[in-house]
Amino acid sequence: MSDEAATDRTDTDRAQQKVVEMMRSDRFCMLTSIGVGDQGRLHSHPMTPQEVTDTGQAWFFIDSTSEQAGNINAEKRVNLAFSDGSTWLSVAGHGTVVHDRAKTDELWNSMVEAWFPEGKDSPDLALLRIDPDSAEYWDTPGGRVASALAFAKTKITGERPSGHSESVDL
Repeated sequence: MSDEAATDRTDTDRAQQKVVEMMRSDRFCMLTSIGVGDQGRLHSHPMTPQEVTDTGQAWFFIDSTSEQAGNINAEKRVNLAFSDGSTWLSVAGHGTVVHDRAKTDELWNSMVEAWFPEGKDSPDLALLRIDPDSAEYWDTPGGRVASALAFAKTKITGERPSGHSESVDL
């Protein structure tokens, strides 16, 4: 492998790791699916990732009878949007509604029980697995305070805020 190819691979690996770190750091995200029988309108719902693997695969609990589950069963393409005020991440991928008792046992926690009071035996309980295809992120160095100051500076100087943006295949 040439030095240039090795550098490109290292940069890609770093970008993929950055995406996974960003996915893991945010408690909530917005899951967007394509509506069924609704002229293909987009529908977004707040969700809590229960697990994000090293490859960016994300796991959620979902009500298998919900509109969202129906949308994903009919049209697999989805998007996850994460933000913490200084970083923004958009992950495009495909969703699958899964019934897997072992994975349910592994991911189950008391917060999920609030949505499924019958517990792990709730008849509508399912998992949603998102397999990522690509991601794009925007990162402002220095966190929220630096981000706010950068936007204020933009208003004064007319210069664009500094930051880093990257698109990544996963």
